[in-house]
Amino acid sequence: MPPSPHGPTSVEPDPASPQKAKQHTEGQDDGQKPPGMAQPRSLGDLLLYRLSRLSGAASLPAVRLCEGRYGITRREWRMLALLAEGGSMHPSELAVQAQLDRARTSRALSALVAKGWVRRTVQASDQRYARVALTDTGWHLHAQLFPDIAGLNRELLSVLPPEEIAALDATLQRLQAQAEHLAATCDLPKAGRQRGRTRA
Repeated sequence: MPPSPHGPTSVEPDPASPQKAKQHTEGQDDGQKPPGMAQPRSLGDLLLYRLSRLSGAASLPAVRLCEGRYGITRREWRMLALLAEGGSMHPSELAVQAQLDRARTSRALSALVAKGWVRRTVQASDQRYARVALTDTGWHLHAQLFPDIAGLNRELLSVLPPEEIAALDATLQRLQAQAEHLAATCDLPKAGRQRGRTRA
């Protein structure tokens, strides 16, 4: 084709072309998709939702083990294990460690006392001051149940190599610290437990 008498023809660049090219090639050059959790666009991208699903699925065998074989609920088991690790403590301290409100803590402790796994002692000088601790039967139950729970834990992690388990452990520690920081600095109103009411 002969050259134009007016010289070479210039083509104006399409301003949208770089953006189109980026959108077309993003996630294809390296064979990876954009990280969903970093920029969540749906419920399934949210970390808390995914952790909730993981916890729900992974907890099912533990619940069946605790309730079916040992007659203890998951909440009661949490308190039993905390008392085994921390020793005698005040019920309010146990509630904080178990991340439960006082009402749920009181109900679970009453069940543990009734089953003979926990004893509650009250000072004669102050009936309001009480401490809870494991009985010998409670210690025996913990010695039996903890290895079974640890076995379920190992089975869940068996799909990961040791280096990924170590990385996961470190990641969870950092996320826990960040979550506690956000909780401590959150200035949003507390939600009431009935009908979504807020309270100061």
